[in-house]
Amino acid sequence: MLKIYNSLSRAEEPFVPLDPPRVRMYVCGMTVYDYPHLGNARAMIAFDVVQRWLRASGYQVTYVRNITDIDDKIIRRALENSEPISVFTERFIRRIEEDFTVLGIQKPDLEPRATQYVDEMQALIRRLEERGLAYKAVNGDVNFAVRKFPRYGRLSGKSLDDLRAGERVEIDASKLDPLDFVLWKRAKEGEPSWQSPWGDGRPGWHIECSAMSTKLLGTHFDIHGGGQDLQFPHHENEIAQSEGVQDQNDMQPFVKYWMHNGFVRMNDEKMSKSTGNFFAVRDITKRYDPEVVRFFIVRAHYRSPLNCTLRERNKRFEIVEMNDADKSLEHLYDALRNAPSPTPENVDWSEFHARRFRDAMNDDFSTPEAIAVLFDLAAEVNRTHSQTLAGQLRALGGILGILQQDPEKRRKSRRFEKPEVHLSDERIEQLLEERARAKAQNDFSVADRIREELRLFGVLLEDTRGKSEWKRASGYRLIELDELEDFRHEVTKHGYRVEDFRIKEKVNPPPNTGVFAIQGELEITYLPTGRALKVPAGHGTAWIAAVADEVSRRYFDQR
Repeated sequence: MLKIYNSLSRAEEPFVPLDPPRVRMYVCGMTVYDYPHLGNARAMIAFDVVQRWLRASGYQVTYVRNITDIDDKIIRRALENSEPISVFTERFIRRIEEDFTVLGIQKPDLEPRATQYVDEMQALIRRLEERGLAYKAVNGDVNFAVRKFPRYGRLSGKSLDDLRAGERVEIDASKLDPLDFVLWKRAKEGEPSWQSPWGDGRPGWHIECSAMSTKLLGTHFDIHGGGQDLQFPHHENEIAQSEGVQDQNDMQPFVKYWMHNGFVRMNDEKMSKSTGNFFAVRDITKRYDPEVVRFFIVRAHYRSPLNCTLRERNKRFEIVEMNDADKSLEHLYDALRNAPSPTPENVDWSEFHARRFRDAMNDDFSTPEAIAVLFDLAAEVNRTHSQTLAGQLRALGGILGILQQDPEKRRKSRRFEKPEVHLSDERIEQLLEERARAKAQNDFSVADRIREELRLFGVLLEDTRGKSEWKRASGYRLIELDELEDFRHEVTKHGYRVEDFRIKEKVNPPPNTGVFAIQGELEITYLPTGRALKVPAGHGTAWIAAVADEVSRRYFDQR
């Protein structure tokens, strides 16, 4: 029988769904203001494994993972970029989806966006107000009155006085108590807002998940998950909001099982965007095979800390534990190579290794033990060359989201060191010297060629007083620097040279929206064949994805 560590009781408990065989599960998703980092990936992979195992165990799972698309950070970043918030969030939603897909993270059954549920949030706030649990502050915000909810603090295991002294409690003179938190924020100039009974404004962060989860899963549901850092105050506040509006005779918990994954640590310090101590998923997957990244995360128990020991090698970063994960995963693929077989449709649960795998996963999703079983099974495959056991190995690995590649193709394409797609300072200086010589000889075609090649590598030239100065920046109006790097990776991984491309851009007039959002069209030409591709680019587009599709089907090879 499956047992789950419940953060609410701080103990492992037998998993008994509220309405078997149905399981309703909600996980806090991304706030879409930046690329996901390894810590975000860990949370998403942890609960991806949870929902995979529940389905493999025969449960009918409804998995909801929200998107927070309105937030202080989002507003600030969109203003810094001079683009509409909707355009900004759409762009990052697409990029987050790209990163999650690369890591083998399955899409949830439902993926609500906060801005789509403002009416439900307002209705929830009105009910809290009617119960005397919410009040309008002198500054126009609507706050939750924490001390009027006696059960507050159960999830964190702290008293109200302990929490009041906590470092994460924001001090605000407009609150009746420092612990009170915002349900509805008054409108500020230049920020998006909605009409409400309390005046124009927007929802607070905590009310979003209460509204979306109860709307989609009901007043009570089985599992709520998220990172350890969300336990307090976010999940504590969710409980207060959601149980605060329950019928007074309804003493059933809002959520039956609370699950929290551990932190990712970089050199024994918590990974965090706020401190700059993090690596974006797309940066790591340029260095390591995405399946290696997933394997590195899955082979640790979801509740334990996950440390990354960073070191520099040949002027590039590497993660010691990721290197080890790469080698370990290859050992499993070696076994599949030794006994090629198709993936069976179903796991044979009567087989010895499968029974051990199931026992491990039923012990609070103990993936370290489950992967140990896979290595034992791989050793047996190597000894016997049994195609049946090899198929079993692949099928069990599939539950964890690994071992689904073709072993031979993976070995041929395996890249521990991906080719460089940027120019060193020394190489840039060499090209500038070549360009200076060409200009001195009035060979301006060569000089222009070098300028265009440098621009493709994210190097911007400024010719002043007969001398060329350079800096790393995008020389295009429609293309960001990170998009240029993505473009270079896409073309080089399919065997093309970056230098053989030219990009021209046509910028559209700005829309009459009051906010500048630059858009237009790129014409990407492959010089050896003269083949050109036109794609929309700029704010709110996904031109890299369009180029990737065409490059993969060898569009530029056609004359």
